[in-house]
Amino acid sequence: MQTRTLALVALFLSAGSLVCAAPVFAQSSEPAGKLKVCVCPKQAYVFVDGKAIRDGTQTVTLAASDHKVSVYNYGYQPATRSVHVDAGKKQYLNIALQPSGDKVSGPFAEIEFKGHPRAAVLLNGDKPAYFVGHVDEFDNEWIWHQRLLVGPGKYQVTVTREGNTIWSGPITAMAGQHVTVYLNQNGETKTQSWKEGVNMGPQPRFRAGLASATVAVAPVTAQMSAQLHNLACGQSTSLNWNSMNAVDTSISGIGSVAATGDRTVSPKQNTNYVLTAKGPGGEATQTITIEVNSEPTSTLVLSQPEVRYHKIGDKVVEDDSATLSWSSSNASLASLEPLGDTSMNGSHTVTATPKQTSTGPINEDITYTFTTSNACGGSATKTATLRVVGSIDPAPPVTLASVFYPTAFPTRLHPKVGLVSSEKEVLEKLAKDFNHHKQYDGEGLLVIVGHADVRGSKAYNQALSERRVAVIKDFLVSQGVPSDKIQTCAVGKEQQLDEQKVESLQSQDPQKPEGWETRHEKTTWLAYNRRADVILKPQGEVSDEAYPNDVADVRILWERPRPSLRTVEKASATPAATTEQAGVGASSM
Repeated sequence: MQTRTLALVALFLSAGSLVCAAPVFAQSSEPAGKLKVCVCPKQAYVFVDGKAIRDGTQTVTLAASDHKVSVYNYGYQPATRSVHVDAGKKQYLNIALQPSGDKVSGPFAEIEFKGHPRAAVLLNGDKPAYFVGHVDEFDNEWIWHQRLLVGPGKYQVTVTREGNTIWSGPITAMAGQHVTVYLNQNGETKTQSWKEGVNMGPQPRFRAGLASATVAVAPVTAQMSAQLHNLACGQSTSLNWNSMNAVDTSISGIGSVAATGDRTVSPKQNTNYVLTAKGPGGEATQTITIEVNSEPTSTLVLSQPEVRYHKIGDKVVEDDSATLSWSSSNASLASLEPLGDTSMNGSHTVTATPKQTSTGPINEDITYTFTTSNACGGSATKTATLRVVGSIDPAPPVTLASVFYPTAFPTRLHPKVGLVSSEKEVLEKLAKDFNHHKQYDGEGLLVIVGHADVRGSKAYNQALSERRVAVIKDFLVSQGVPSDKIQTCAVGKEQQLDEQKVESLQSQDPQKPEGWETRHEKTTWLAYNRRADVILKPQGEVSDEAYPNDVADVRILWERPRPSLRTVEKASATPAATTEQAGVGASSM
């Protein structure tokens, strides 16, 4: 009985291998051609355009077009070919697969399928690459073993043919269990004990006999390492990975990758890179954590906390400086306010430049702010404060005093004679003060305005006042005052001080006039108008027109008649170049 049964089965299998219905992929109205695919091993399964056709060598009717033919057999390297099918023609395609992979170690569970013998079985994916065999290889005939061996775990099973999913669902198979899936009963399962799987030795990935087949699905493995696990912002590290028995391999944040490879990454924050490898044998993951230091470090220091500043007039006479130094790391951008964008490291000389412009004491703080940041979102701020102390003072004062002349001096014949000793002292003091002042006020000017009393003609007094301002200018130049810093103006007798003004000036004079001055008011009034006033520009300060009551030569300046040349020369201690006859020009003023 057993012999007969074996013979019948062999005859049936032999007939089945000779009769093979050609699947049709072309609509009846479309131009079509035929493609005969010859495969090795003979159990290999053919996919056309991603659709499962059936196992073994076969002829397929396809639309006249380009097509992709893939051949799979678990335990072998898959092969894919692109072909063009011509209408009304038959083409041939030979594909021989090469074995690959070592044996697979247990423990195992066994999965059996009932129904749809020519359908393809895919584990854990719906792409052809997840193919492990066809149903007829795993239906565990009662005489020959036809086994799908898997490691313990949960599997998503897809059974498909010619683009149609026959059944899809999860199966949990534990070591030493036999799970039967009834495809014609909507995937109903039955689990039985199968102790053989617990101690079964390593199995080849694919083994086929006359009517037997064993497929041992290898588990998926995934390994990943990093060159560096701790980075500064902007620094890179290399990820190295290796997966085995995987169809799809990906790394979070990177995407799909080859099964084995390396990649340089520059994360901007703490990042977990997860390697995920998926294949028929399951899924494996490996996680690598890269920590990123996103915080910059920086320093900002001053060589000294305080500097001095002193300005007199428009001249800075003291302007201390300090050195501002800074450094940073783990940063890509830096700014130093109020200086602006800067390098990551450096130094700068800062001077005492206060905001204050008005006169008075200075006590200001200048704050420097060093800000750094990086592409990782980190930032740091450092400050340093420089105190500026000192003062802004006006230019040194210039003592302004009006200069008085004896009646009618300087004369036309002696234009250089007329400044008595007391008035020279006044001008010496003026020259000294102005020379000091001009060091701090580059715009300063002296304006000399010459006057004469009312006696004499307008023309005479105009010329007289011109000689008076000329003598003063020459004297100031001799004392070191630059000529271009002196301007002169002669007004003759046009701008007289009236008697009331003179009386007021006398009353305000701390040096009270002598009795003879007060008894001869007219003479005193005339004496007040024989003078030259001094104006300091651009300030506009004017000499106070005070009469020199306390000088030794006051009588010579006050007397109404013109003094002799000898008297004036003696009073001025300046020898005359020529001699003037006594009494000549007695009416001159």
